[in-house]
Amino acid sequence: MTTLLTPEALSPKQFTDPAAAVARLEELYTQATEFLCDSFSKVLQNGAPTARYRAYYPEIRIKTSTYAQVDSRLSFGHVAEPGVHATTVTRPDLFRSYLTQQIALLIKNHDQPVTIAASDTPIPVHFAVAHTSDLVVPHQGAAAFTLRDVFDVPDLTTTNDDIVNGVHENEDAVGPLSLFTAQRVDYSLARLAHYTATDARHFQNHVLFTNYQFYVSEFENYAREQLADPSSGYTSFVSTGNVEITQPDAEIEQPLKLPQMPTYHLKREDGSGLTLVNIGVGPSNAKTATDHIAVLRPHAWLMVGHCAGLRNTQALGDFVLAHAYLRDDKVLDDDLPVWVPIPPLAEVQVALERAVAEVTELEGYELKRIMRTGTVASVDNRNWELRDQTGPVQRLSQSRAIALDMESATIAANGYRFRVPYGTLLCVSDKPLHGELKLPGMASSFYTTQVSRHLMIGIRAMEHLRGMPLERLHSRKLRSFDETAFL
Repeated sequence: MTTLLTPEALSPKQFTDPAAAVARLEELYTQATEFLCDSFSKVLQNGAPTARYRAYYPEIRIKTSTYAQVDSRLSFGHVAEPGVHATTVTRPDLFRSYLTQQIALLIKNHDQPVTIAASDTPIPVHFAVAHTSDLVVPHQGAAAFTLRDVFDVPDLTTTNDDIVNGVHENEDAVGPLSLFTAQRVDYSLARLAHYTATDARHFQNHVLFTNYQFYVSEFENYAREQLADPSSGYTSFVSTGNVEITQPDAEIEQPLKLPQMPTYHLKREDGSGLTLVNIGVGPSNAKTATDHIAVLRPHAWLMVGHCAGLRNTQALGDFVLAHAYLRDDKVLDDDLPVWVPIPPLAEVQVALERAVAEVTELEGYELKRIMRTGTVASVDNRNWELRDQTGPVQRLSQSRAIALDMESATIAANGYRFRVPYGTLLCVSDKPLHGELKLPGMASSFYTTQVSRHLMIGIRAMEHLRGMPLERLHSRKLRSFDETAFL
């Protein structure tokens, strides 16, 4: 029988001080990951081991016997019903502020302490060594031993989206406290580093998605302007490859090869800055990016990309504010049925319309000249124009669609699914139904005149949302019947 080696067990402790509770989470997590890293390093040096090594994620748990008496307008910070609720935790150092806030609300709203202890969920060795530069888990067959015989590896039973999708079955009558298990978070943190080439610690709470690299240059220009202004509140700019600058004239060495989704961060000390992700073209990339960024619990994400205008009265450069979505992207159908409505969020819609008015210096009825509010259709076929138009055009007309792209509905639907406030402001770059195709000369002229203004509208909208209390921004529209306490 193989010997099981684990770190010294630390007894469960109860806390009414959220900061002390998070400190205990960090202590347990550090003990567990250091044990796994040290053990893994020794095994690599000494060859085939004679024992199995295991350490566990820390856990937050609360037991309540009464329903919480809270402000009915609050959409988070309390469990739905009496009982035992728990969640595993990873990287408490990265999520310190978030965890402190959520635990504080839980203690306040239920007048009960939380218990911090080691869980019974093992930490996969891949995730334990992910943040050590000198350790890499070899691929299957490269080591002198079978990895899964000695260490725990990722387990899909604790890495899925059952809680988010509302199909989770509570084990031992213990309900979930958060939308994501620790393994699910660790998986996404690893994927983010791979796809964006920046560390999760750089991501800010307000995320802009775009589908063109042209926006990146404008974002960098804006970032340098903000760094030159000591009163802006922005402290640094991070480019692909984790290149971070604090001075406006500092040089940024460009990587030889861009990642699949180049990502850039204009940071503030409290994490309330801006992140820009160029997801490229297509709903698959849009889903991938939002699947993983969601675990960071951003306060809002917006799509600011290009679209095809579908109405004869639209002109190139006009704006489209989505208030509904025709979901023909198909990538989320198994997670979120197409019959589920994706509602517009009033707070986000108002912030976007206000930002358009400020940047364009138009308001009221005059604003309607350059911006339409309506349904955006998102499809999974970039060359949809090449099909017979009888069916598609009729469907678009019946849906009252005013614009078409490949990403907006995916981002909005995943925002709805992950309880992240979402919105869409697109810019018309072609009108294929009316003979105005996106050709090289036309595109260059369009990009030159419109990208800067469009990006600034997205930034201004995020600034308005940043000044809004969280309890207002995180709408009850996004919360289900049996919801988790953590945002």
